[in-house]
Amino acid sequence: MFMNESGNRLRELLDKRGIAYRDFAENLGVEAQHVNHWFKRGIPKARIFQIADNLKVSPRWLAEGAGDPFHDPSFDHERAVAQGWRFPTDKEVTDQLSPVCLEPLAAWDSSTPLESDEVELRLYKEVELSSGHGRTAVQEIGGPKLRFSRLTMRQCGVDPEHAVFATNSGNSNHPLILHGATIGVDKGMTRVVDGEIYALDHDGLLRVKFLERLPGGGLRLKSYNHAEFRDEDFTFDQVMEQRIVILGRVFWWSTIRPLRSTPLI
Repeated sequence: MFMNESGNRLRELLDKRGIAYRDFAENLGVEAQHVNHWFKRGIPKARIFQIADNLKVSPRWLAEGAGDPFHDPSFDHERAVAQGWRFPTDKEVTDQLSPVCLEPLAAWDSSTPLESDEVELRLYKEVELSSGHGRTAVQEIGGPKLRFSRLTMRQCGVDPEHAVFATNSGNSNHPLILHGATIGVDKGMTRVVDGEIYALDHDGLLRVKFLERLPGGGLRLKSYNHAEFRDEDFTFDQVMEQRIVILGRVFWWSTIRPLRSTPLI
């Protein structure tokens, strides 16, 4: 399995040059915890060229361990270009971080500091009301949080302040969205765009459905697993009576798949 060893190279380089980790972090404008985090997870792609320039080493060597690590002490961008080095544009750096790129996974927990391009999303789930009688409501709960890339949200047109996550229940959208999948919801997007997926509060039940508008302000709820789940049509009056509230558009989902889970096909 590929391992990102750039963090080890960075640590060794700082140690050999007698550079304090805290001083190095301050020079880059980041928290010292982030540098310690890079030692374990590897240097983020967006930081490779900045750090290589700062330490006057080859970006390729720092990232991959290939080639000659050191440049002339007077190294600068013009000299690097003359020697054959190419520095990416801001757009190319963004493309490198695109969620369609496959990168090594890195473990983290609640004590791991957020990277500069990460945010913690709140959790929404069905909560039983204190009045009892089996009534539930979809509410934010304290405790669990999900680390998420701001870049991914920007690409989806989502304001991080409006983003929450929830857990899909049932197989109405199987196999597109599996039971137990974590979904990202943009609460800032409640306008219905036909064919988009939305999270709904249906009188206290959390539902995930494709939506279509109907004449007179009605809604049609559609499931990906249409062979088992028929379309549900609601007039405007029924939407109001049954308290169907659009929580937001589903812009992302991810699923943990246990070995003994139900076959996809």
